[in-house]
Amino acid sequence: MRHVIALDVGGTGMKAALVGVDTATGGQAAAGAPVLLHEARRPTGRERGPDAVVETVLGFAADLRALGAARYGAPAAAAGVAVPGIVDERAGRAVYAANLGWRDVPLRALLSERLGGVPVALGHDVRTGGLAEGRIGAGRDADRFLFVPLGTGIAGAIGIGGRIEAGAHGGAGEIGHLVVRPGGPECGCGRRGCLEAVASAAAVGRDWAAACGDPLAGAADAAMAVASGDERARAVWQRAVDALADGLVTALTLLDPQMLIIGGGLAEAGDTLFTPLREAVRRRLTFQRLPSIVPAALGDAAGCLGAGLLARDLLSTEVTA
Repeated sequence: MRHVIALDVGGTGMKAALVGVDTATGGQAAAGAPVLLHEARRPTGRERGPDAVVETVLGFAADLRALGAARYGAPAAAAGVAVPGIVDERAGRAVYAANLGWRDVPLRALLSERLGGVPVALGHDVRTGGLAEGRIGAGRDADRFLFVPLGTGIAGAIGIGGRIEAGAHGGAGEIGHLVVRPGGPECGCGRRGCLEAVASAAAVGRDWAAACGDPLAGAADAAMAVASGDERARAVWQRAVDALADGLVTALTLLDPQMLIIGGGLAEAGDTLFTPLREAVRRRLTFQRLPSIVPAALGDAAGCLGAGLLARDLLSTEVTA
């Protein structure tokens, strides 16, 4: 069976899959959702340093290639990999990732060499997740959308006509670094009051831990306290929702999307997040059109599924070239 390798590299762990490719139409990649033939996870081992992380990624891919060859009679025809940080997708380089420690890694070339010369696509983790949400997830019926995962940080993927906009320098969609609270908490980027510093899951957890006096409390605990009626939690939660709404209204003013797709850990709070967020966005609009604000559909599988789509697209390009 013809298949591709999909890898989603995170700060502490990697998700991977072998993804089936439809060969019934002359070798063209299937147009629908990827068929996951095999799934696996592995730690990145970042405590051993960036060079070791790169080798772990390459070794994981090689093991998947061997498994595919043994199980399906031939090795993977292509591979896709999603990585965090700054990514030069055209050059195939992982430029920088603070949580992994690597700089200027020619990851596409290294993977292709380790995998016997097959084509490899390299993508930014959030943009790759947005690709999956746009094609097979919550945004599949939207021509223009903004995908915003709310996790340890906040980023965005801009979907336009079936593709994800990377920007001139690979930095499009970095909504988390809009300053929404000037002079507020310091952000990892060095500025103060960035959306990421006040409305991410990490920020909500930090503020709730301070409010309740439990240093181990996190965003999920805050959401449960909100649902139970705790007024301190409601105050923390509303501050984050208001900041998030300010950032989202700035983004939708610039982009005019049909849909805002919200994912990540905070989205798991369901209506506890979405009900006040929709109202907060609506209140801030003047001339702008209110887009649909919906939860992401693919959860933490989005990056891996998107990597599979990137790899499958390489085969489609080969067939049509």
